[in-house]
Amino acid sequence: MKNRDYIKTIFEKSLYCLTSEEHSNNRSNIEVVQNMLDGGVSIIQYREKNKSMIEKYKECQKIREITKKYKAIFIVNDNIDLAIIVGADGIHIGQDDLPINEVRRLVGDDMIIGLSTHSKEQAENAFNSEADYIGVGPIFKTYTKKDVCDAVGFDYLDYVVKNIDMPFVAIGGIKKHNIDEVLNHKAMCVAMVTEIVGSDDIKNASKYFINHIKNYNL
Repeated sequence: MKNRDYIKTIFEKSLYCLTSEEHSNNRSNIEVVQNMLDGGVSIIQYREKNKSMIEKYKECQKIREITKKYKAIFIVNDNIDLAIIVGADGIHIGQDDLPINEVRRLVGDDMIIGLSTHSKEQAENAFNSEADYIGVGPIFKTYTKKDVCDAVGFDYLDYVVKNIDMPFVAIGGIKKHNIDEVLNHKAMCVAMVTEIVGSDDIKNASKYFINHIKNYNL
């Protein structure tokens, strides 16, 4: 797919941050994203399940505005119509959402499509689809997403590293105390939620993990 080479350059040794207002210590998503950007984050996914569509729309409008200023990639989770309306760079969907070919038909050739995967078969199907990147996980047990599947551990991550030639982000329960394990297994890109949004100093936490990932040597 034409976007895959471009995504690889962005994902290589990068930090991928997701919003989660319920874990943000009473800070708004706008404040959290602003601090992420000030800390150097270049990939941000808006993921909020428990807000009205109008609330999501207003937040995404503002986040689109500020991510453009920082030249950061802005991805919307699940809501394809919302991603299109606010002019997001990408959409991230799950296994139970619309088929990838239908999503591609809706969003056009230029929008990035990410797909969550949890098994070898799902990764292989994604590779042969119009998805631009995949989420690999949850690596560890996670509590930030309801109805999530059991942790897949490192066997699946190792399989993707060795066999699936497309951009991917390792996700699920990744924190300061276990990030080195994930990097040891050659994760291309690492997603973090509570370790960033729940930090007392989001800007400096972002800087720390970006530098750690970039400078980590096996």
